[in-house]
Amino acid sequence: MKLSKEDLSLDSDLDSDLDSDLDSDLDSDLDSDLDSDLDLDSDSEPERGGIMRSTSKRVRMIFSVMASPNRIDILRILNSKGPLTYSELKSLAGFKSKKESGKFAYHLRKLLRQSLVALNKSERRYTITNLGKLVLSLARQIEERSIIESGKMYVRTTSESIEEFNSHKIIQSLVSEGSLPLELAQKITEEVENRIYKYQTTYLTGSLIREMVNSVLLEHGHEEYRNKLARLGLPVHDVKEMISNLDKVDNGADGLLFNTGQRVFAEHLLTNVLPKDVADSHLSGDLHITNPGIWSMIPDTIFVNVKELIEDGIDLGGKYLDVSRIPASKQLEDITSSLSVVIALLSKEASQEIVVDGLVSLFTKHSKSLPELEQKLTNAFATASTTSKYNKTSTGVSIRLQLGSDAKIINSIINAYKNYTKITPIPKIGLIIDADKGKVSDVSQTLSEIILIGGKVMFAKGQTSSYGITNGSTKTSSPLSIALQSVSINLPRLAFESNKDETYFRARLALLLKPALASMTQRKKEISDLTRRGLNPILAKNTQYMQRSSVSLVVNLVGLKEAVFNILGFQDNKAGRDILHKVIETAVDVGAKKGKELGDTVAISMTETEGSTRFATLDGAKYGKNSSLNLMDADFYSQGMIINASEISDYTLKSESISECNKLSKLLNGGLLVTLDIDKHAKVEEIKKSIEKASELVPSFKPVRNIAICGECGFKDEPFDDKCPKCKSPYIV
Repeated sequence: MKLSKEDLSLDSDLDSDLDSDLDSDLDSDLDSDLDSDLDLDSDSEPERGGIMRSTSKRVRMIFSVMASPNRIDILRILNSKGPLTYSELKSLAGFKSKKESGKFAYHLRKLLRQSLVALNKSERRYTITNLGKLVLSLARQIEERSIIESGKMYVRTTSESIEEFNSHKIIQSLVSEGSLPLELAQKITEEVENRIYKYQTTYLTGSLIREMVNSVLLEHGHEEYRNKLARLGLPVHDVKEMISNLDKVDNGADGLLFNTGQRVFAEHLLTNVLPKDVADSHLSGDLHITNPGIWSMIPDTIFVNVKELIEDGIDLGGKYLDVSRIPASKQLEDITSSLSVVIALLSKEASQEIVVDGLVSLFTKHSKSLPELEQKLTNAFATASTTSKYNKTSTGVSIRLQLGSDAKIINSIINAYKNYTKITPIPKIGLIIDADKGKVSDVSQTLSEIILIGGKVMFAKGQTSSYGITNGSTKTSSPLSIALQSVSINLPRLAFESNKDETYFRARLALLLKPALASMTQRKKEISDLTRRGLNPILAKNTQYMQRSSVSLVVNLVGLKEAVFNILGFQDNKAGRDILHKVIETAVDVGAKKGKELGDTVAISMTETEGSTRFATLDGAKYGKNSSLNLMDADFYSQGMIINASEISDYTLKSESISECNKLSKLLNGGLLVTLDIDKHAKVEEIKKSIEKASELVPSFKPVRNIAICGECGFKDEPFDDKCPKCKSPYIV
């Protein structure tokens, strides 16, 4: 039937809701390709019998709308893209030529008349209504049911589509993903296809087909092929548990996403990347890999001269296009802004810590505006601390200050850090004080106040991280150097399996070190490759990553005291400590020889790691708690050395514990973490005396004092035990 313009015009109240584009398009030629369902729009509809008489006109009109694929497409676009302008929607729907403008306007107005689409007048954007979403869902259900009723087999794919079952795609996957010979792939596919038709599965998915393929491969003895084709992911139950138990998530949706992603990549590392003997050593508890989910992606510790990075301008290339490019500048505002950007971005490129050097010289020219410097630095620290964390513990940022240089700037940085600590329940940023050319007493008062309120302070001579890891590449001219230290060795386990034979114990240590170091070299190459390809933009732009001088491999020893004194049976005396030193010397010698063979710098450390508790738990289950944790006060193995602050006033350089600390510091070329344990009731003056005394006795130490923080509101301004004095919550962390 021939339609005039008057027949196609709608009520004036509807016309006012549509923008001019729609009106102009409707005025164009509509003579071609209009749906025959236009006659349903007529108000003078003849009465019909049967079911249609009892069906409302409203429902019939909605079914009329659904009859057009074009209108269903418009609903799908709005549902997936959100509110769109007229021109945006028209383009996405595929109506790009002027000849098709009338058709698009007609379809859109049909949707508007049935309230499936609405126009936001103020924003001039179209959006799908709740009724439209219901109609779209119904159309999807009808489509899926029609596929099932057709008698054909269809697959729900991971690319979010429904496709007809095609056995040739299984063959392609077996050959391309699993590297199967074509003849074997065809044989496996034939058996899988027979099972699919035999079981008559009503809801066939890509993952279900993959499970069947892997099952057939295992039955035929092709385990290696099966491992290549295995799907990595989480069971439905685990996903539900993660969503249900949000108490352990303190950084929003990022926490869930990072946790899920890391579990997938950790499984990939242990099943497909690492040599089987190294993966089994980790799983059994002979050694521990920290952060396996990001082990092959980013390094652990980065030592960076931030002055060189900022003065040269931050080069991000084509990455982080949503991050502001702050040009090199000498203005204080620009420098502090660049500092927060550098810290935030570098925090994403390390799993454990960023050690920032060069901050004092960066601000030397601003010594006349110290109050402004302190305020802007406080803001920069606070801004940089908002980056997401990969794990339960954030990537730490440690600012290294060398005493004996510009005292005014150093004091301003320390004051800014104190202000930052006051407003941050658990600071992400910390300080490393290098007193090699200065006196700790010059800054000890303020530092003691910082420690009292939960600030993180480390005292160390030379380039050392807050974990006690030393920079093994200090000779490099690059502003960046890297330490890979996420492998720890379970010494008590080796001692248990050495039949109390000290020589055999050291031989087993040497045997375990070699494959561990080989896997770390492989890790370095993989991180290097990913970095060159753009995964870590700042590393890629600012370091020759493959240079030997810029990367060091550090293996951590855990439970040395328990292994030597508790299990091998030596006394904690000079003879026993000589054995302990011999174990370290063996590890250092083997590491040096293997490093020379591999072409890498290798060092041995004793620092804290999450693997300590895991080792003790696994050994307790394997050997019995009494045997594995004999004479221990806690359910973890020793990590580094501990000095009690309440006893340090009586110590001298000749004191047994101090001389042992200094001896181990010299032996361990990768670093030793010495913890100064401060009582939670200690006052500022007591803390001050302790750190001044410790700085005279040992080259590096880390003051640790537990303070109560409210897990509900973050309050920590004053000591409390049972309830938060501010919000009365009993949740204390």
